[in-house]
Amino acid sequence: MAKPLKIFIGYDSREDIAWRVCRHSIQRHASADIEIHPIRQDELRRRGLYTRPPDAATTEFSLTRFLTPHLADHDGWTIFADCDFLFTANITRVFDDLEPDKAVHVVKHDYEPVRATKMDGRKQTAYPCKNWSSFMLFDGAHPACRALTPQVVNSATPLFLHQFQWLPDKNLIGSLPLTWNFLEGEYPVPDAPPNAIHFTNGGPWFDECQDVAFADLWREEKALMEQVAA
Repeated sequence: MAKPLKIFIGYDSREDIAWRVCRHSIQRHASADIEIHPIRQDELRRRGLYTRPPDAATTEFSLTRFLTPHLADHDGWTIFADCDFLFTANITRVFDDLEPDKAVHVVKHDYEPVRATKMDGRKQTAYPCKNWSSFMLFDGAHPACRALTPQVVNSATPLFLHQFQWLPDKNLIGSLPLTWNFLEGEYPVPDAPPNAIHFTNGGPWFDECQDVAFADLWREEKALMEQVAA
């Protein structure tokens, strides 16, 4: 029997509703056996897996996301996603066109942010590989992923991690189609909803973001989730 696909979602206490809707959207569309786990900084600290001092990062999972291969603890594929995603398609379809022999697959965004602030007024920053790490497929069998240990995550600089300098060769990064990490507000709105909508500048759970593209889909997902819970 095949092992369930492990999916880790970054958890931020300020965006609990975003995490719950993201999880529900994955579960509702998935056709395979999956396990979804939140990456909670407070829990990782209790377990001694995350020991960096508190910082002013945009989210509580800014760096803890790179513990995903260690947390998965297997030799199969594992997915990480930010909590501000909404999935409109079966997440297992992301495996249809992977490149061979890659350690990690991402959507390779090449853009300058259109806004100076994001989310709830926090400053927007620009750097190479920005938002590449917001949705990652890790090959747990690859030596480069196994080398991404808690020691590395706890000692490396943020740019070292987010710019994938932990890989011995940038050619180990495979490319995913834009539809798997569509940055709302940064790209023209397509005719059909992307497979994975990323509300990187703030989603409809913020009062000031009620009119962003695809907000209606997020609210519909939230309503479906609440119906199931009722």
